[in-house]
Formats: sequence, C-alpha cells, structure tokens
Amino acid sequence: MCGIVGYIGESQAAPILLDGLSKLEYRGYDSAGIAVYDGDKINMSKAKGRLKVLSELTHDGATLPGSIGIGHTRWATHGAPSDVNSHPHFNESQSIAVVHNGIIENYLKIKKMLESKGYKFVSDTDTEVVAHLLDYYYKGNPLEAITKVMHRVEGSYALGILFSDNPDTLYAVRKDSPLIVGKSENGNLIASDVPAVLKYTRNVYFIENEEIAVITKEDMKFYNVYEEELQKESVKIEWDVEAAEKGGYEHFMLKEMYEQPKAVADTLNPRLKDGKIVIEELNMTEEEIKAIKKIMIVACGSAYHTGVTAKYILEGLARIPVEVDVASEFRYRNPILEEGTLVIIISQSGETADSLAALRMAKEMGSKVLAIVNVVGSSIAREADSVLYTWAGPEIAVATTKAYSAQLIAHYLLALKFAEVRGTVSEEELSELIEDLKRIPEQIEMLLGNREKIQKFANRYVAARDVFFIGRGIDYAISLEGSLKLKEISYIHSEAYAAGELKHGTISLIEDGTLVVALVTQEELYKKTISNVVEVKTRGAFVLSVTNTGNTEIEKNSDYTIYIPHTNKYFTNSLAVIPLQLFSYYISIGRGCDVDKPRNLAKSVTVE
Repeated sequence: MCGIVGYIGESQAAPILLDGLSKLEYRGYDSAGIAVYDGDKINMSKAKGRLKVLSELTHDGATLPGSIGIGHTRWATHGAPSDVNSHPHFNESQSIAVVHNGIIENYLKIKKMLESKGYKFVSDTDTEVVAHLLDYYYKGNPLEAITKVMHRVEGSYALGILFSDNPDTLYAVRKDSPLIVGKSENGNLIASDVPAVLKYTRNVYFIENEEIAVITKEDMKFYNVYEEELQKESVKIEWDVEAAEKGGYEHFMLKEMYEQPKAVADTLNPRLKDGKIVIEELNMTEEEIKAIKKIMIVACGSAYHTGVTAKYILEGLARIPVEVDVASEFRYRNPILEEGTLVIIISQSGETADSLAALRMAKEMGSKVLAIVNVVGSSIAREADSVLYTWAGPEIAVATTKAYSAQLIAHYLLALKFAEVRGTVSEEELSELIEDLKRIPEQIEMLLGNREKIQKFANRYVAARDVFFIGRGIDYAISLEGSLKLKEISYIHSEAYAAGELKHGTISLIEDGTLVVALVTQEELYKKTISNVVEVKTRGAFVLSVTNTGNTEIEKNSDYTIYIPHTNKYFTNSLAVIPLQLFSYYISIGRGCDVDKPRNLAKSVTVE
C-alpha cells in the first residue's frame, strides 16, 4: 500500500515524480503529494483524491521547479484522508520533508516527547513525528540524524527524505517496507516498487532492512544503522515497460486475465524437462524431501486460497500432512513447528507484512522456509531458505488473477515433485499428471474465449445483494477465491461455504432470487454437491454451476451451467476460477466500480 518515488538528477523532478506515482496507483491510495527543492527552499503540493487532482493542481509539475524531489500516494491509516494529512510532511521550519510508507507504532510516545520540547503538529498522522524527530536530532549531519531516528522509532517504514541544508542529496531508509534505488543516465531514483522506475532504468538496488541510501546525481552509497558503509550489487530487471501498461485493454485486470495462459506456461515450462519435474531452485535433497513430516502453508488473501488448494493436492498426492494458516493468525497462536516441518510462505509481492513476519518467526523456530513469490529480489524471496518463483510478470490490478494462477501451478509442481521422490505415485500416474499440466494454458485460453456468454449472465446480476459460493474439497477452495474476487471489486456481499455446512446455519439465508454459485468439479463428490444444489433450489435460489464437461446431471438442478474442459481432479481450480474471474469483472463493470483500484484496498499490504 502507498507509493513512494524520489528523484535527483539533471531533469525537472516534479514530472518524473508524478509519472512514477502514476505507475504505483495500483497499490491503493486516497491522496497524493510531492515536494521539490527549487534552489532556495522546498516547495510542496498535495491533495486529497486521485493523482490527476495533484497533476492538475501543479500543471503536471510545472509549478514546482527543481531537480530533486520526493512524492507519495497515501492510503490512510492515522488520520482521515485530507490535504493536510497527505504526504510529504515538513518540520516546523520546512527545511526537512519526509514521505513514509508503513506505521510508526510508538508515534504517540514520541509525539508527546516532542510536544514537551515545543514542537507543534498540524496533521493527525504518525509520519509527522518523523519529520520533527529528524529536526530534533539534526545538528548538521543528516546521516547521523537519520540513524538516531531509526534507533528511536518502532514499527515499519520506508522513508524518502529531503534536507534543504543538503540540496544535492536524497536520502532513503527502509525497515519492513519495500524500497528500491534505481540508477539511470540522467539521475537516480527511489521507489517503493519497480514499475515506478522502469521508464528510466532497469538497474536497481534493493534496500535491505535497516539500511540507508545516500543518493546524489552521480552516485549512491549505502549504510547500516551504525553509519557503516555497505557494498551492494545492482539487479537488472527484465520486465519490459510495456508489461506494466494496459496494452489496449480497458483495464489492467482484463489484460492480466488474458495473460494467464502465458503466466502459467512461463511458470510451468522451465520446470519440465524430458518428461520430468525439475525444480533446481528448491534447494532440497531427496533425503530432505523424504524427511518432511508436516507442511505449514502460511499466506494472506488469494495466496491463502491457493494454499487451501495445495493442502488437498499435497495430502492427496504426496501424502504429507498439511496445515494452512492465515499469516496474521499463524504469528499469534504460538504454532507448533516440530522437527521435519517445512513452512511454505506464499506472496505475490514478496513484501506482505504478516507473511514476512511469519517467515522470520518460522526461521527463528528452526524450520526450513520455502517461498512462493512473484517478485525477484523481494524481502520474502531474499530471506527464505529457497524460492519457487511464479513467472507471472508485473501484476498491476489490485485483484489478483494471473499471479493466483501461477501460484497454483507452483503448488502442482511442488506436490508432484514430492510425490515422485516419496514414491506415492507411479511413473505412469506421474506421466499422466504432467500431460494434464501441459494442457492447462491452452484450456485457460479456451475458457477466456467464452467471456461474452459470461458477460451476458453477469449483466443479469449487477443488482445482487448477496451471493453464496459453495463446493466440496478443492471446489471449496475455488469457492473461497470466487467469493473474494466478487466482493473486492464489485462490493457485493458474498460468502464461500463448504457445501456440507449449508444445513448448519447458512441455508437460512437463502431466499427467492438469491444467487448461489455451485462448484462441482470433483467427480467423486458430484452426488453430494448436487444434493446441496437441490437444497438451495427448493428454497428459491438461482443457481449458477461450474462443472466438468460431460456432467450434464447438474443441468437439471441449475439455472445456468458453465463447463470446463477435462483435467485431473487436482488441477480443476486452474480452470474453474477463470469464469469466476470474468463473472466478477463484468459485474464490477456493470455496477460502475473502479475495477483496477477498488475502494479501501491496496495491492501490497506492507503493514499489519
């Protein structure tokens, strides 16, 4: 959540800041601001609302001349969205400007101390204490002041800082909130995510926890919290700039849905060699795989839903007991991590705060950690013992589609590899499973080709108030994701339930016209799920069913049926989720919602 951009170089800073912030709009925000040093003082402009409000206010940056500056898009935590609570924030003399992602947990204590020293606050934010605390410690040496602040504040932060006394230097600080530094021919940049700098450079440095970047037009140096200089290597980002643009699609979400066949193939194909699954980056011997006694999967949101699917697959194929935890719950329930427990952390961004904290906790408790992430060089990727990358490319829409699909493929590969090594599937079974995997990209392509039919059906339900998703086994995991997609981008209340739980309370909510989406892809559970469909139909529900080609029995009890191509029962999520994504997308369009940037949500949740 939130976006940071900073620039120092030969060009005018404000247009670059605004452009960089526009590439971070997917992160979610409610206000924006920039601060630029003009050769005499730091000038600032900020406004509540979308970035275009700030662009119009500054005439696309023309009213803020200068070649060094910082910018920010804010997602409100402390203090309501407003002009005054927007970033950047000044000290009283307006000689220090700060932008901040994260949360200062002890800000009230620091604020009270600073007020006792005569400091006056104008905003309700936790960030303003950083500007005043920098002022309190500043005695002519910015680096010294910054390290003192780092020793004093608690919580998470990525900071971009300007000192008018040092107008040739941009400062950046990071603790538990992502921040990168980009080096270009015409100057240097900081940003909270890669898309903000791709237009200017592909050579970036990832700032690690409790590190400081001191950046000039020509150079950059890195220090730890003890002011000791560090040596860092740059990483070349291979994404094309066009990969982060809409490419003619109306929305990023639609574009990314259509990129799913490629994301799946790119994640799958490098790990298939001569009919075998080869995961070189797994960094585990066959003996270590055989020694696994339990797997703990930890994730948030849609990544958690892929983990629920993985539980069924890993237990069914590799016969390893699996627990799945929401990352925030895992951290606070005093989990039992016995010897032989493998912890799998799943995150699209690799910066999810609760998942990162869970990773660190698992490592402290002595467990080996495998990360499934999409962003090379992200915090989770760097700190895990091994990484299985999902090659989905940049995902801009807040509601994940292609990263989710790529995560599913990573789970399939992992389950098959473990099953092969542990001898729980035969060579013939493994070969058939791999052939089914190879067909998934083409099958997804086919399902995306049916979008017009789904759009017509969605148009009938744009006024729905409540929608229920039901399924058994893996179908329940699919239901979780289908429900989340609908609620997060259309704002319709929806819930997912294990179909067998209907009679334990939920069925009382079914009334005439209520839409129930039934997932029926597990052949051994057809009869059980169909009986649940009959139960809701007799109570007036309108039923949309998603099932396998050939299961015509469900049509008798459904009002509308979507068929998916044949695949192995463990892989049906990859296909059944596609019509649910399209359904949610067209419902959102029909209701006039902001599909790519739904209200109150952020792409990367970097605070608790």
